[in-house]
Amino acid sequence: MSAFWEMFLERREELLNLFVEHMEMTGLAVILSLVVGIPVGLLVTKNKTAASIVIGIANLMQSIPSIGLLAFMVPFVGIGEKPAIIMVVIYALLPIIKNTYTGITGIDPLVLEAASGIGLSKAQQLLQIQLPMAAPFIMAGIRISAVTAVGTVTIAAFAGAGGLGWMINLGLNANDANLVLLGAIPACLLALLVDFVLGKVEKAITPEGLKPADQIVYLPRKKRMLRQGIALALCAVLLVVPAAASIVDALRSNDDKLVVGAQNFTESLILGYIYSDYISSNTDIEVEERFNLNGTMIAFSALETGSVDMFTDYTGVLAPNVLKLPLETDTDKVYQDVKSGLKEQYNIEVSAPLGSSNTYVFAVTQEVSEQYNLTTLSGLIANASQLRLGCTTAFTQREDLLPKLQQEYNVQFAQVVGLEGNIRYQAIESGEVDVIDAFETDALVIDSNLVRLEDDIGFFPPYQAVNVLRGDVYERYPELQPLLEKLDYAITTDEIAHLNYLVDVEGQTAEAVAHQFLLDKGLIPAE
Repeated sequence: MSAFWEMFLERREELLNLFVEHMEMTGLAVILSLVVGIPVGLLVTKNKTAASIVIGIANLMQSIPSIGLLAFMVPFVGIGEKPAIIMVVIYALLPIIKNTYTGITGIDPLVLEAASGIGLSKAQQLLQIQLPMAAPFIMAGIRISAVTAVGTVTIAAFAGAGGLGWMINLGLNANDANLVLLGAIPACLLALLVDFVLGKVEKAITPEGLKPADQIVYLPRKKRMLRQGIALALCAVLLVVPAAASIVDALRSNDDKLVVGAQNFTESLILGYIYSDYISSNTDIEVEERFNLNGTMIAFSALETGSVDMFTDYTGVLAPNVLKLPLETDTDKVYQDVKSGLKEQYNIEVSAPLGSSNTYVFAVTQEVSEQYNLTTLSGLIANASQLRLGCTTAFTQREDLLPKLQQEYNVQFAQVVGLEGNIRYQAIESGEVDVIDAFETDALVIDSNLVRLEDDIGFFPPYQAVNVLRGDVYERYPELQPLLEKLDYAITTDEIAHLNYLVDVEGQTAEAVAHQFLLDKGLIPAE
């Protein structure tokens, strides 16, 4: 508990900024959901067939995995808040539409017949009879949607939108429960607060006659209006004001920025901060950071659409996934193919190698290494049938990894378990798996005292780190090219592994580690 409190005090300013970002996205998403959901719910009450179709579509959209929906939208709307808010709105619509429809259609037709008999128009019936009577149902849908939105917005961080999901991802990268809690606890508290405030709004706007007998309170008109005003004011502070702030921020955005991107793992974040800090410290260029992008394809889509101007990646990832090149293990050839292919097909520049490599390796515990005399990949192949493999989904699907091992070397592990991120390390430490896929520079390989198996058969493709950037960047900022060339071959594999260790094991921030690296190398002016 003391470690968590110390971390909170150390990172409270960052956490506050992330909390505000989370509130802004949640508020805007909920407001948009109301603007769309309630009118749609009212419209479909006129036609049962239309209602079935609309509610069915809303149900179908909710069944799509959120991260998949986010990835699908990036090529069309870019990264950042836009795809995140659209994603949240899609997930929030169903309860609002369905509860609005249920509330309106559940009103006794005799009530509406009586209202018509005393001369009320359709609009008057809607405003004075239907909406007040359906208010409990509609508010229940709104409460469900709002609470869901708070949780779903955490996924927004994987499209570079920030919010509390950023802190959760940092904790997952570092296998640090305190960091995860630092993002998760405020998100939970915000969800509870939103539900509490909307509960007060529901109570204030629900006609007394529709409440259970023990909850009916007869108040003077002025007092009732005051209570409604307070509830609505709280709702405005919690949702409307943050939503308005989000819109204002979007309108104020300056397109004349150099946007540096980074993927959602520690090494990419460190490299992203290195480039951002390096450019900001040596030029007058305004740099914007769009970090925590969920993988190469989202980052590359953002590059294509102009949402980011540059990000770092690896030749062994770009060749098969972006350029669809055949499998190749020659380091120089892979680099040249990536450089020429991205230029010809996408007008994207590729820097010289940064100097570091993050090649795949298999890793086992000291005990497993001794039990099976494992030190090399060929030894692993010989004993695979007795070992349980825990690896990422990408490792199981990419043709140059597990499928190649199975097809070309007839390897069949005793069990293959799909695990993401640092969960692999937890699994191997607890003995649930015997071998994991890892990367050459992973800090947790060192921290967990794992044995990295030597690739004695030249199986894994090369993974040289490179910087990829849009072809128009040097046209917009001609002073940038000679500056960025100073980072070519400037970071060794051992150095980046050490930086990863400082972040993932010692708990330093990626930003601080990157800044100190630049200072130590003399690449930015001393403070």
